[in-house]
Amino acid sequence: MPPSNPARRRALADAAIELLASSGVHGLTHRAVEKAADLPPGTASNYFRSREALLVAAAERVAELHHADTDRAIEQPASLVDLLTESLFTAATTLRSRYLAIFELRLEAARRPALAAALATLHDTALRVTSGHHEKLGLTIPREKIAALIALYEAALFTLVSMPPESISREYVENMVQVMVYGCS
Repeated sequence: MPPSNPARRRALADAAIELLASSGVHGLTHRAVEKAADLPPGTASNYFRSREALLVAAAERVAELHHADTDRAIEQPASLVDLLTESLFTAATTLRSRYLAIFELRLEAARRPALAAALATLHDTALRVTSGHHEKLGLTIPREKIAALIALYEAALFTLVSMPPESISREYVENMVQVMVYGCS
């Protein structure tokens, strides 16, 4: 049974997220995570017996961080365009490594059902939060359209996170969001 130290468990998961962002899924090993977290050899395998367990822990931690950020974002009143612009800009700049890790995890989840299940909460939360925010704003967008808006958001997010960071500006992001929300007209 792994030791019950939540702070150490979080430190290992956070190190795994950073490694996924910098080295990809193939660079994620127990030893690399221990080194990145500055913990003794054997620590990661005490908490996460397999590589898949380590991947799932990273996915669960990413979901936890994402949910906390989302909850904070929707507390502040903003238009849909402002909310999406700020969210995408922050994800592509300040939180870039987290979203690079998410994309690595998503690709790996196509081959690992346990990992896919852990990542499913991100999509479920996006749908719930987006629906709730639309209600707050008095928008009457059908649920199936919200799912399409989320798909567009995720495509924009992938594009932004995979671009050279220096080419991302708030104006560029806002223009993307304007098209997402209002179309090309």
